[in-house]
Amino acid sequence: MNVTETLNEGLRRKLDVTIPATALASKLDEKLDEVRGKVQIKGFRPGKVPTAHLKKVYGRSLMSEVLQDSINETVSKTLEERSEKAATQPEIDLSEDQALINRVLDGEGDLAFSVSYEVLPPVSLMDFKTIKLEKPVVEVTDAEVDEEVEKFFKQNRPYEDKGDDAVVEDGDRVGLSFVGKIDGEPFEGGSADHTHLTIGSGQFIPGFEEGLIGVKKGGNKTIKVTFPKDYQNEELAGKKAEFDVNVLHVDGPKADVELNDEFAKTLGLEDLAALKTAIRGQIESQNKNLSQQRLKRLVLDALDEGHKFDVPAKLVESEFDAIWNRVKHEVEHHGKTFESEGTTEEKAQEDYKKIAERRVRLGLVVAEIGNVNEITVSDEEHQQALIAEVRRFPGQEQQVYDYYRKNPNALAGLRAPIFENKVVDFVVELADVKEKKISREDLVKLVREGEDGFDIDSDHDH
Repeated sequence: MNVTETLNEGLRRKLDVTIPATALASKLDEKLDEVRGKVQIKGFRPGKVPTAHLKKVYGRSLMSEVLQDSINETVSKTLEERSEKAATQPEIDLSEDQALINRVLDGEGDLAFSVSYEVLPPVSLMDFKTIKLEKPVVEVTDAEVDEEVEKFFKQNRPYEDKGDDAVVEDGDRVGLSFVGKIDGEPFEGGSADHTHLTIGSGQFIPGFEEGLIGVKKGGNKTIKVTFPKDYQNEELAGKKAEFDVNVLHVDGPKADVELNDEFAKTLGLEDLAALKTAIRGQIESQNKNLSQQRLKRLVLDALDEGHKFDVPAKLVESEFDAIWNRVKHEVEHHGKTFESEGTTEEKAQEDYKKIAERRVRLGLVVAEIGNVNEITVSDEEHQQALIAEVRRFPGQEQQVYDYYRKNPNALAGLRAPIFENKVVDFVVELADVKEKKISREDLVKLVREGEDGFDIDSDHDH
């Protein structure tokens, strides 16, 4: 076998390879020996078919297998000898000259081909102790807890039917059907056949609940509202809408039920203080999750900034294609345009190519950190992730479980975010972390900071 390097430019490599006909013939003989005892040819006893006759009957088909096996083995062995890892599957270029191919298949010519690939770049890890992070911390106040407890009470206290002549008042729980429209056209997620709403709970956008006050049971009303500019669904943010609403029933709170220890006991809690403790715990958990999201973003930013190296173009291209397909889906199915996002298609492509490159680089860095520091995902952690994923789909648990059981790649994909989070935690332990008190509103803004205009993940799970 002869291997000649013809290209070594950055991460790109190209090799010319020649496998002698004698080596191919030797492997063909091995193949013929393997099939000799398995084939039945008229006129010959099992296992006694002459090699020459076997070669005449099966030579070409077996040689095709030999060529494929030889190419795969040679490429794998060559990369190992060169201490290189291909970023993607190497590209094999064979001659298209049929006469040459026939000579090889007939065992009369050497097999010549070229191999093109990109190598994974070496990753020299930064000193994580030099990373400075500012961890946002939100203090939960008694006033905030009291406010949430009050909301919880309004949503969970017992109600009773106010009768056929009922009129919607503040604090009532109403049954509604409605159709939301923008510019006269119904929009996705803006309709409901029968949903419940407690007036004054702030569950719906400003103006909607207030607009229902005074409407009678069975009555209809068109409510005009404007979605907040910072509305979580960016497609609706800042837009004017009309809701055609039908009030199906009106329930008023029972007068003899108050927010006290007795109410808490109906929930299985010891007293009102226990309810407040539980609500405080929920708020703290939400704030902690937001804080971790922000800290993770800061860590990934620091890792991206601290590791500058060329990344394989094929990996970037593949990542960009995945991103761009999602962007096009947003444009085609959700009424978005590049102009509505304050950009152009050309500028968007440029920006997302940068994002793709960042993701690939971070993927390599995260993988190297995990490899060097022996960070792994246990089977138990993997199983817990599967259970959590299944629970996200109430009523469809078995279907979701079967999907992952039948799709090993999807199941393996559940390890990726666990691994990435463990790497981030490892870096945080070594970094210089300072806590900074911040409001929940400001924390939410920070978490949303840097989010893409279209619905793609801010960072990549590797």
